[in-house]
Amino acid sequence: MDLVIRGARVVDGTGGPSYTADVGVHEGRIAEIGRIRSGGRHTVDAYGLALAPGFVDMHAHSDLALLRDPDHSAKAAQGVTLEVLGQDGLSYAPVDDRTLAEVRAAITGWNGAGEDIAFDWRDVGGYLDRLDRTGIAVNAAYLVPQGTVRAYALGWEDRPATAAELDRMRTLVAEGLAQGAVGMSSGLTYTPGMYASGAELTELCRVVGSYGGYYCPHHRSYGRGALAAYAEMVALAREAGCPLHLAHATMNFAENEGRAGELLALLDAALAAGADISLDSYPYTPGCTTLVALLPSWANEGGPRAVLARLRDDAESERIRYALEVTGADGCHGVPVDWSTIEIAGTADPALGSYVGTRLRDWQSARRLLLADRLGPTVLQHVGHEENVRAIMRHPVHTGGSDGILQGAKPHPRAYGTFPHYLGHYVRELGVLSLEECVAHLTGRPAARLRLADRGSVRTGYRADLVLFDADTVAAGSTYENPRVLPNGIPHVLIDGRFVMRDGRRTEVLAGRSVRRAPYRGR
Repeated sequence: MDLVIRGARVVDGTGGPSYTADVGVHEGRIAEIGRIRSGGRHTVDAYGLALAPGFVDMHAHSDLALLRDPDHSAKAAQGVTLEVLGQDGLSYAPVDDRTLAEVRAAITGWNGAGEDIAFDWRDVGGYLDRLDRTGIAVNAAYLVPQGTVRAYALGWEDRPATAAELDRMRTLVAEGLAQGAVGMSSGLTYTPGMYASGAELTELCRVVGSYGGYYCPHHRSYGRGALAAYAEMVALAREAGCPLHLAHATMNFAENEGRAGELLALLDAALAAGADISLDSYPYTPGCTTLVALLPSWANEGGPRAVLARLRDDAESERIRYALEVTGADGCHGVPVDWSTIEIAGTADPALGSYVGTRLRDWQSARRLLLADRLGPTVLQHVGHEENVRAIMRHPVHTGGSDGILQGAKPHPRAYGTFPHYLGHYVRELGVLSLEECVAHLTGRPAARLRLADRGSVRTGYRADLVLFDADTVAAGSTYENPRVLPNGIPHVLIDGRFVMRDGRRTEVLAGRSVRRAPYRGR
């Protein structure tokens, strides 16, 4: 036996009762559970600690962070052993040279400009291979990003795809899934993904479903029209025969205060009718995005260069202001923007760092910052409701996702704190979920959505992706004022039986690898 963990409270990821046991690990897998009388080459005294499967971050923005930061304690220290990348319809594969340059500019606020990255891949398989060659801190799965696929096939234009362009998109999605992607994402308040009609998305979802993947949309509105936007996703996924996973599912803005029950009723009706649906959420009320994403879709048409040109034009700028402040831009979920809710979280240019932590006063201050930082600013948007957050996390198909953007001087604390915040605040302090149920939300359920046959549970023969934590003290260290603080109460994290965190400190081990979609033989 390589390792024996003695006397742990095993919270096995199924939602069933916890129990006390020793757990033996050999050659990267769980070899024995129970009373282990023999010793191992190494032993961990886990009396007083809970032992759970490693946490799965179902919504991560670490696409470049995993390559540039071997330490990656932001996630490893939380007990995360697997992240799902390629979110919100925009990432770095599949691309050609033109599309790559455009995407890099468009999501600088999410991942940085990437000047420190050698982009030596162009397709999904190449990106996953690059993760494996580099060696990464935690495991990573990937979703084919529909917005990137659309940009590749027809650019950043707001128009229907031609038959040939739709065929090209189907091929790109199929190739990405064949190369190991676990599904497809969309960002339907981000360009160019938002230009796709429901019919176009349905056709792409047919491809996803045929490969055994799932569709993960950031749908068209989390504000005005949120319920209709959710209903659209449910209907098109069912028509396509594709499992649906709703990204950072919540109900925001004043229009939706206290209305989570309506969303859950919609989902319950679909589930009762046989739909395959899951969702993720983060345990905080503010959202986080890029400042440019709030603009109306027509202002983003043509890509980053076209956006900057419109911002420099006074007449176009006034059109943007009117859409944002009076009619409600589709990029801001159809709700007129309240500038007092928009807090600058980061800038691409460090020289503009004095903006970080400030609230925008009006459109002209936002315009000046967008131009000065070349569309780079990220923002916190303080528009959520605590009662909605709690109601959604209780739902049986709920899973955990940080939506953690690691860029910026003052990122959202969810990037460093989501999983311990679930366990400390919502389990121990508030009792919204039991410990066993919460761990199932963070481990077994996401593993089932990802079709992982040997992860997500403490079970003999499963991979030894494990986290040991103190249920009495586990808590997020990150706050809105100090967001880059590691959590408390998580001393040990293992991937394939190797310590990536030991005694609360990051080791030098790079045990992470790409986790690719298993071959699918149909339903």
